[in-house]
Formats: sequence, C-alpha cells, structure tokens
Amino acid sequence: MCVLYFWSLHLLFFCVVHSSDGVFAEHNARCHFRKVDEIEYTEDIYFNKEVLLWYNGSTGIWKGDTSSKNILASYFNNDPNDHFSRRAIKDVLCLLNAKALYENLKNYTVKPNVRLKSVEHSSHRHSAMLVCSAYDFYPKTIMITWLRNGQTVNSDVTSIEEMSNGDRSYQIHSYLEYTPTAGEIITCMVEHYSLLEPQLHDWDPSMPKSEMNKIVIGISGLLLGLVFLAAGLIYNRKNSTVLIPVRTSDDMGPSSG
Repeated sequence: MCVLYFWSLHLLFFCVVHSSDGVFAEHNARCHFRKVDEIEYTEDIYFNKEVLLWYNGSTGIWKGDTSSKNILASYFNNDPNDHFSRRAIKDVLCLLNAKALYENLKNYTVKPNVRLKSVEHSSHRHSAMLVCSAYDFYPKTIMITWLRNGQTVNSDVTSIEEMSNGDRSYQIHSYLEYTPTAGEIITCMVEHYSLLEPQLHDWDPSMPKSEMNKIVIGISGLLLGLVFLAAGLIYNRKNSTVLIPVRTSDDMGPSSG
C-alpha cells in the first residue's frame, strides 16, 4: 500500500509491505519546506517496525545506527545510481507537488498577531526578559527567531510548542533572557506561511504605552485642577470688598488747646 497525503507544510509518501510470514517493511519519503524553493528531502526505511536506514537529502548520505546497518548504508552511498534516484524522487515528489500545495493552502491561512513585551523573571544571570507571542494564526507551523543587531541569538532562548486555541487557530510564546546594552537592537522575527516575508518586531525599551498613557492622564488631570484653582482665586479676588478704615474727628477725641 502506498499513500500520498498533505500535512501542514510537509509532503509524505510511504509504502508499507506485509508478508505472509509476518515480515513488516515500511519506506517513508518526506518533503519538508517553508517555501517552494526551500525544500529538505529525507527518507526512512523500517524493517519490522525498527529503523533500518535513513537518508538526508542535504548531505546525500544514508546512515544507520549500528555497524551492520552502516555496511548496508555504505552500499547505497557508493552506488552512483542511488544518488541519481534520490534526486529524481525529490524532483517528482517535492517540486511538482509543493507549488500545488501552497496554492491550495494560501486560501486557508490566518496571519499571526504578534506582541513583544518585557516580563519579570527570577534569573540572576540576566537583568531582563522579553517574550514574543504570536496569536490566532493558522496553519500550525510557525518559526520565531530572536536577533541581536541583526544576528541570530541561539542561547538563553526558551520557546514552548504551538498551543491550540480550540478553534483551529494557534498561539506560541518565545522567551529571551538578556542583559540590556546601550545601542543594541533586539528583534523578534516571525515566519509563517501566511506571510509573504518574515515579520520583524524591534523591542522598544522605552516606557510601555499603557504606563505612558497613565502618566499623561495623571498630568492632564493635575493641570486641569490647577486651571480651576487659578480661576477660582481670580474670581474671588475680583468679587471681594476690601474695607480700609478711615479715622474721623470723633475717633480722634477732644482737641487740646
């Protein structure tokens, strides 16, 4: 039995063979890709549900996990016809179907809503932590990469797997611990099938917008109060009567002489 089906951003072709004496064999060929022109081709061969050999199209090499399996792998690796066959299968299985798959999926995608913010953490190694979150996207496969001044950050990064929202959409969160340095630019790069190109979100270390709004509202209220206070003082001053005592002859008493 051989079946070809689409799943996420992968194409899988597999053959399963059962013999009358119970022998079980399976051969899987996979096309992994994010773009039509970025395809990685792999193959796996199973015998009685145990991995026998696997092939990596990037290196063009078969491998096994034991010495006896590697002897068999070397037979394929030394066969020039096998290299030709692997390339031909990749062209037929991957290249011809990838474009059709992308055209079919593009009508069922939802772009991620990305938020980048600072959070508190208990680490003593770094003084800051950022979280880059992507919400409500589809399909499931997504990639979040941290950049520092345009260079990929591989350490101090923690990511969780995509989580279902229960409505066919997904969310994901990636955390970066770092020590702020003057002049550096921290960027969260999001790649998804719904995006024509990677989205870049730079971290702004200035005060969060919500906090800034609170301060602006507070200052506005204070200024408004001062305006009303000044107006009240001016009004009272204009409408108040000031009595100045005037001395009369009676107040001065009998004159001497």
